[in-house]
Amino acid sequence: MVLELENLTKLYKNGRGVEDISFTLASGEVLGLLGPNGSGKTTTMKAITGLVQPTSGCVRVCGVDVTENHEHAMANTGCLIEAPALDEHMTAYRNLKLASRFYDNVDDERINEVLKMMEMDKYRKDKVSTFSLGMRQRIGLALAFISHPELLILDEPANGLDIEGMVYVREVVSKAAENGAAVLISSHLAHEIEQCATKAAIVYGGKLLSVESMETILASSPSLEDYFLAQVAKTRAEVVA
Repeated sequence: MVLELENLTKLYKNGRGVEDISFTLASGEVLGLLGPNGSGKTTTMKAITGLVQPTSGCVRVCGVDVTENHEHAMANTGCLIEAPALDEHMTAYRNLKLASRFYDNVDDERINEVLKMMEMDKYRKDKVSTFSLGMRQRIGLALAFISHPELLILDEPANGLDIEGMVYVREVVSKAAENGAAVLISSHLAHEIEQCATKAAIVYGGKLLSVESMETILASSPSLEDYFLAQVAKTRAEVVA
């Protein structure tokens, strides 16, 4: 397995966070984390990447425990979580060049390749300060892809993109999975997850309600949105009971 979560819990002082999250992700799979804003999607991704320390539980990337050997685990991981961390005074190329210093297998050819992949090659010499939200998002995605990662973690990757951009991101994600990457993607939009994921995890109120293949979900529900609403309704009914 490329990614393994066992009873991952991250609770903040205000009581929010996620609790007892467990799932696996294999090469070639796209797992969509679906839930409303504040449900725990980003917290889960931050715990996977070591940006926050889990309260308990275990996260392994390619068999490597993220807490025990963070640098080794992240060498196999590309991520875009929340807003991309870019230097606004540097060009698109220089931002990617700076990031390339952290990897042994990234050269100028790869930088140019990911810029072209994200349709940003013609802006390579432009400063990030001149970019729109969608253009910044594309550079953030380029950073996530730059190291040929075995695991891609993309938090709301379509944020700021127009319709064509959203479709393009779905195509890029699907191609990455076809080439053997494991992809974890989050969204609060069921349609976006349904379009590109091979399986979906429903996150609500910091809890993991279900993890099922898209094939199974669509065999039992008209759409992922209907499935999500049914899972939430079931959970609410159990709480009341």
